[in-house]
Amino acid sequence: MFDIDLPWWELVVRGAIVYAFLLVMVRITGKRTVGQFTPFDLLVVMLLSEAVSPALTGGEEGVTGGIIVATTLIVLNVLIAFATSHSRKIADMVDGTPVLLGRDGKIFDDVVKRNRVAEGDVEQALREADCPLHKMKCAFLEPDGKITILQN
Repeated sequence: MFDIDLPWWELVVRGAIVYAFLLVMVRITGKRTVGQFTPFDLLVVMLLSEAVSPALTGGEEGVTGGIIVATTLIVLNVLIAFATSHSRKIADMVDGTPVLLGRDGKIFDDVVKRNRVAEGDVEQALREADCPLHKMKCAFLEPDGKITILQN
């Protein structure tokens, strides 16, 4: 019936392992990687896709193996979405939390550097918010990588 050489459950396990690994790697790389892809980031994502493909399929070339792996990844994504929508703790682990980059007209350079945010990105966010630095109440790096500015 199935045109696969590996047991179906091995494809599911492979998909789950690669999914979990990539989820951890995305969280480690930081908020800016997720929020604003540079051409370099896009290249890394494309190459990463190619790199993990054999790990997902175990060399399976058939349609059935691909469907099993794709279904596994989609089910895992739905389960993670369900878990994050029902648990703040899980959501914070998976999605991250906002980081305070500055307050009362002062940018926290150590926090900006630690989160790998370019100084120009903070300046751009201030311009987009039409907010001079001295009128900034708070600047946040959101979990999606965007910078939010609150004014006095």
